[in-house]
Amino acid sequence: MYKSIYVPVDNSDHSNRAVACAIGLGKAYSAKLVGCHVYAAKLHDYRFRQMEYTLPEEYIDEVELERQRKIHDSLITMGLKLISDSYLDGMSRLCGQSGIEFEPRMMDGKHHIEILRDLVGSQHDLVVMGALGIGRARDSVIGSVCERVARQCDRDVWVVKHVPEPGPDTTDAERDTILVGIDGSPQSFGALMTAIELARTFGKKVEAIAVYDPYLHYSVFNGIVNVLTEKAAKVFRFEEQNQLHEEIIDTGLAQIYQSHLEISERMGNEAGVAVKKTLLDGKAFQKIVDHARKTNPWLIALGRIGVHSPKEETGLGSNAENILRAASCDVLLSTRLEVPRLDVRAEETVRWTPEAEERMTHVPEQVKGIARTGVLRLALEKGHSVITSAVIDDAMDRFMPKSASAATKALAEAVALERAKHSSVSMCRACGITATQSDPVKCTVCGATDFEVISREMIEKIAAVEGGLEEETTYDGRKLRWSEDARKGLWSMKNAYQRRRVKARVEKRARMKKLDAITLEFAREVIEEETGAPLEIPPAAAPVASARPDEAKLVARDEKKTPLISTFEWTEDAAKRILRVPAGFMRNKTQERIEELARERAATGIDLALVEEGIEQGKKMMAEMIATYSPPTSTSAKHNLNEVSPLTAQSDEGAPKLN
Repeated sequence: MYKSIYVPVDNSDHSNRAVACAIGLGKAYSAKLVGCHVYAAKLHDYRFRQMEYTLPEEYIDEVELERQRKIHDSLITMGLKLISDSYLDGMSRLCGQSGIEFEPRMMDGKHHIEILRDLVGSQHDLVVMGALGIGRARDSVIGSVCERVARQCDRDVWVVKHVPEPGPDTTDAERDTILVGIDGSPQSFGALMTAIELARTFGKKVEAIAVYDPYLHYSVFNGIVNVLTEKAAKVFRFEEQNQLHEEIIDTGLAQIYQSHLEISERMGNEAGVAVKKTLLDGKAFQKIVDHARKTNPWLIALGRIGVHSPKEETGLGSNAENILRAASCDVLLSTRLEVPRLDVRAEETVRWTPEAEERMTHVPEQVKGIARTGVLRLALEKGHSVITSAVIDDAMDRFMPKSASAATKALAEAVALERAKHSSVSMCRACGITATQSDPVKCTVCGATDFEVISREMIEKIAAVEGGLEEETTYDGRKLRWSEDARKGLWSMKNAYQRRRVKARVEKRARMKKLDAITLEFAREVIEEETGAPLEIPPAAAPVASARPDEAKLVARDEKKTPLISTFEWTEDAAKRILRVPAGFMRNKTQERIEELARERAATGIDLALVEEGIEQGKKMMAEMIATYSPPTSTSAKHNLNEVSPLTAQSDEGAPKLN
């Protein structure tokens, strides 16, 4: 498969591991190895000339200075060449011991520039290099040379990230799988075929992983709902947009990506290698990295770009680059293109009627390739040689069921959720997709027959243990109930933006599962995925004794004897802080915001930290209002506004500001 392997070396741990990896590949494929080291004599010479003014006075003589320059040039150049020779001699000896042809190469210049220049027009079909070099620091993830070469190289690049600790490494024995990212693009299928050949050669297993993202639209909608004007919100029609995604697009995406995995399995069987299939939902690079951390693969193989990248793209796709940075195992960036025989046969033998072609023009550009592939595969499967509107309707039935399409118009998703409140829902244990019918026999996405049944009674019992359920209304008017422990888990994240994003993902996941109640265990996976750490819920504060918990009582008074009335217990410093807010509308709204936070967190009392957080939220809301405010044109109007603004008009001696 590989005939000429190019290996940049610098005697670092990762570089030495890259040499060992390249020798293993060279022996397996009878390939020639080319070792390369770039030294920087010109850089040293430039630095020396910059520092000449610091030389002692006796050296500041034209003849002596020229002599020193020649001595420095010869010593530096000779020394750096000797170092390069020593690096390459070590690789040469190892290649000789393994009977592998070896060629050394040395260049002077900027490392990544010289490496890329040396690769242009060469016959090398694989670059093997360490992720980090001798310049690594404690927090280094990937070195600048490796990153730039990987980003710009037009050959396959094997980046060595895993360096075993000295001594017996029990984890190396477990690294027996090549994980391949599949998204339906020719690049991903090319990476699959490379992985299959490597698996055959080195006795490894192959696992194909596909990831679709049903959460993005919900998070986006949730973020913009308060930005749009009332008129714009009515035009946007959030309820119908969500219905379209939840009842049609999300399930259709799952089925399309599952079909990519089925094709991968078929390609593996034809090559004599079993391919394990894994379908996950979420952010592609994050799910692949998380899965790799759990399964500890030998290698992750990826196409340089994915299905959504333009054909003329020459760099790395965002998912490939993120995986390259975050993965703890070796990563292979593949340039191979492979179109499955099924898709080739479909393109070559299946024709489209003008009416069918016209219908495809209405498909959004970013998903047109996915949709066309799905229709072609279905046509070939059913033996059609011409695609008509009826064939497209069949594809819509498979990937976007008619029942769901009708539900879009009637907003019947609310009915589905109501049904889930009073009956059981069945979720496929293999892919996690919720069945649309009760007592399902076979999953419509992955074909599995093993389902987990979740009943309303089960949820209610779990929720009772977690402090009961409290109903909330989502941004588009839907009702979801959160257990007290689930809310506490959410509020364990102090970053407000992170918390809102996770809350949106948890809500979306519940809606996908046709559930109306969110328990701690249900929310835990998303929270831990976001934070990267085990979820720990802080113990609840001891409740303050009160005759009647809901009874409003006098907490404190300010200097003007204005009372602070509340149903909550306030600490002394919390009460003093709220009383510094100007009395009236400003203080009342701030108090309402703080008490709402307390209720969301199931807190029995209010402390200073909670008050500060409520005030900060108020300041942000005020800043957003000011940012969208169009000031009056007259100077007097502006003056009047400043006179009444509590944020701009208060003196040090007057009522305190809201800060």
